[in-house]
Amino acid sequence: MNLLPVKRAILSVTDKSGLAEFGSFLVENGCELISTGGTKKMLAEAGLPVTPVSDVTDFPEILGGRVKTLHPMIHGGILADKDDDGHMETLRDFGIEPFDLICVNLYNFAQAVSKGLGLKDAVEQIDIGGPTMLRASAKNFHSILVVPDPQYYPRVMAEIAESGGVSLALRKEMAALTFKLVSEYDAMIASYLAENDA
Repeated sequence: MNLLPVKRAILSVTDKSGLAEFGSFLVENGCELISTGGTKKMLAEAGLPVTPVSDVTDFPEILGGRVKTLHPMIHGGILADKDDDGHMETLRDFGIEPFDLICVNLYNFAQAVSKGLGLKDAVEQIDIGGPTMLRASAKNFHSILVVPDPQYYPRVMAEIAESGGVSLALRKEMAALTFKLVSEYDAMIASYLAENDA
């Protein structure tokens, strides 16, 4: 599809700059917000209706927050090809609703390391669910928009305001930027682990 209306979104961000404005814009344009942890708290405090991820998965966050979004109710909704009737039938069979927008930015691993944390504590700052959602949505750019950084909020809002949805061209551009960002994040972690003793 070319023009994608944005009716359901996950927002889960470390950098919360511009988040309330972006969330407000999405809600005003008929979008349902799903979120986690501190992001959900900030959106709710801004007076926005927001559904916890645990309500979607019907499963609580576990392992100290290590497992929140790693669930078929989330990733089925991210990875479904909306142009594939078989994919959409599978979603219906399992009661999974598709997503249209994934807004995720990652734990700041570089900042954590700069604080001089020990290896075990530093490893806790490696984001798992975030890169997984980013990669999944970037792969499925034909059916979903990935927004990996607050700097892109104005472009997304402008396109939705003008066209009522987001174009395939923007989705593809954001997908490429996302894969680049995630590869740089992984390379930073690989370097850190190679240079630090267990």
